[in-house]
Amino acid sequence: MADSKQYGFETDAMTLQRFVLQEQRKYPDATGDLTNLLTSLLTAVKAISSAVRKAGLAQLYGIAGTTNVQEEEVKKLDVLSNELMINMLSSSYTTCALVSEENKDVIQVDAGHQGKYIVAFDPLDGSSNIDCLVSIGTIFGIWRKTSEGDVAMSDVLQSGRKMVAAGYALYGSATMVVLSTGHGVNGFMLDPSLGEFILTNPNMKCKPRGKVYSLNEGYGKKWSKGLAEYIRTLKDPADGKPPYGQRYVGSMVADVHRTLLNGGIFMYPATSEAPKGKVNTEFLFKF
Repeated sequence: MADSKQYGFETDAMTLQRFVLQEQRKYPDATGDLTNLLTSLLTAVKAISSAVRKAGLAQLYGIAGTTNVQEEEVKKLDVLSNELMINMLSSSYTTCALVSEENKDVIQVDAGHQGKYIVAFDPLDGSSNIDCLVSIGTIFGIWRKTSEGDVAMSDVLQSGRKMVAAGYALYGSATMVVLSTGHGVNGFMLDPSLGEFILTNPNMKCKPRGKVYSLNEGYGKKWSKGLAEYIRTLKDPADGKPPYGQRYVGSMVADVHRTLLNGGIFMYPATSEAPKGKVNTEFLFKF
């Protein structure tokens, strides 16, 4: 076979769908349902990416007039993204229940469309940054239903360690999907000319040490003494090592993506008012 780059154009690109199909072949008992689910999810991501790019022209900025389960103001683009995720996933014939940060209750998929997977997602993380054009993203985690019969709460509240796949989409200077199906983490960038996600960051691993820490220091007075002291040592280390710099976008996907690529520390720690930290879709998945 000729060099795939001899024409100055990749003729043998590893698309995300091709990558997932390749992984599927490693499991003889695989039915292809997870592949179909991810394909439907990617369709929603592409649509959200398109909406984000033209949000100003389409008058999608601004507040929709409601709040979500985290008591955050819902933006118009939040509503659109949530509907896209719900519609694409519930019509894929692969899901039985959906959990969205924008919905108070679990979304039961119609019996005639049900499959064996449960998806939890934040359709548009960091939406407070929408109007000022800062990077935002979509977060998702996928579990397999374990109970017999109707979906039980035990299916929805499974441990993150039981996930079959998890990842996020980042809408920034480019659109990128970072995905794990349990064996490493890989990044795929959307090629707008092809409408396909292409593998650009294989086998992503966080560096042993970075130069940046990322958290909201506005809550500093509400941290435990131990945490406050730890942050102080990052900024003023006593061992002669260079100090960490502080970077905080306020969009979990953007902050985590930078940390994954460049190393460093990301945290959303407990406070005196929230001793268990912030528990929401952002922390339902774990690579």
